[in-house]
Amino acid sequence: MSGAEKVKKKLNVGDFVTKWGTIATMLIMFILFTFGNWSKDTGASMFLTQSNMITILRAVSITTIIAIGLTFALAVNGMDLSIGATAQFANVFVMTCFVWHNINIGVSIILTVLICLSVAVINSILIVKFKIPDMVAALSVMFMYQGVSMTYSKGGAITERMTRADGTQAPGLVPEAFRALGKEPWLIIIMICVVLFAYFFLNYTKHGRYMYAVGGNPEAAQLSGIPVAKYKILAYFLSATFASIGGICLAARVGTAQISAGDAYLMPSVCAAYIGFSVLGAGKANAFGTFAGAVLVGMLENGLIMMSVPYYAMNIIKGAVLAIALAMTYASGKTKNVN
Repeated sequence: MSGAEKVKKKLNVGDFVTKWGTIATMLIMFILFTFGNWSKDTGASMFLTQSNMITILRAVSITTIIAIGLTFALAVNGMDLSIGATAQFANVFVMTCFVWHNINIGVSIILTVLICLSVAVINSILIVKFKIPDMVAALSVMFMYQGVSMTYSKGGAITERMTRADGTQAPGLVPEAFRALGKEPWLIIIMICVVLFAYFFLNYTKHGRYMYAVGGNPEAAQLSGIPVAKYKILAYFLSATFASIGGICLAARVGTAQISAGDAYLMPSVCAAYIGFSVLGAGKANAFGTFAGAVLVGMLENGLIMMSVPYYAMNIIKGAVLAIALAMTYASGKTKNVN
């Protein structure tokens, strides 16, 4: 084999790994967990059941919704580390609307999203106006809104019939219709709608194409007449919007607002969005890739639990698999729009 043929073969292998590596990882995990959880009594896999598949989709729904918000920030070559804090603030605020103030569902949800857009306003000012690097600015906003959530909730959980700081009992209850949003099929339907919206927005509207252009080369985009600052601001507003929707869904799912519950979704969402770069060789932030990344993370956690892997060893395996998936993302050096 000549040197040129060896180089070509190496490139072909690299392209295959970059394009199909994440999908291959998911298939290997799927097969491993299917046979690793095989029941001799029933002659079938406990992993490969309809109820467990729904469990996985339900488990990844909130992560996916929050990660979709991050996908918009990544599309403009940004990084929004405040998504977890935004989701937490939305979780706390929407619950207080019900429990403390007895406000109806529609007004509570709209008011929560609008209030959470203050995160986008601060991010936009720091990043666009003061030219602070995205990651540093969003990190400071993350700490800020973690404190806002704790201060607003007086450092405690928000539950029905709770005793407030002034000694009085909270008058409101969480509506059953709101709780239904956190259960299947509605939570899964909301996730699917969010993914489809992001997919069509980024791929089939001029605004989505402009955001990719800004992320690819802001100077060229500016020279082409694209208002770079405007689309960076739009990306952070979309990021905050979907993070707040994720926080609202979290409140609907658990029926309470626990301290720092939303913060736990930060790293899984970041992993999902970055893994999405490698799905089908996209090389950029994309909605379906983010969804696939979230499913990979959710499937891994679900399968490890079913295989009775000790909780203290679970993060080792999760971290190793995610590292492999991310290595595939960057294997060819073609990845774009990454800080």
